[in-house]
Amino acid sequence: MIKIEINTPTRTALVDITAQIEDAVRKSKVGNGVCYVYVPHTTAGITINENADPSVPADIIKELNKLVPFDDHYQHSEGNSAAHIKSTFVGCSQVILIENGRLVLGTWQGIFFCEFDGPRHRQVWIKIIPS
Repeated sequence: MIKIEINTPTRTALVDITAQIEDAVRKSKVGNGVCYVYVPHTTAGITINENADPSVPADIIKELNKLVPFDDHYQHSEGNSAAHIKSTFVGCSQVILIENGRLVLGTWQGIFFCEFDGPRHRQVWIKIIPS
């Protein structure tokens, strides 16, 4: 298993980690298989979306913050219930195919670490399995 360290900049952020995942795949020397990307945090997530236009991640954050406001009289005493809910919506893992030693992503797709309770020091765990 490979661990990537991430320092998130703000309370909510989508951090493009595509290059780091691609580097892990390249170093694995796996030609064909799958790449599991997992976030071991209950207030963060992982998603695949457009990474060509920075307004897309900004819009995603904006709409998630509207759907799940930071302060909505939640019962959880730590004050980060909104982050837990957003993490549940987004999910904590993704599976990406590997073909010819490369991630199989669409033209505009990138892999994003989703921070909902930052800024923090975080990890992403990667498992690469040959087929």
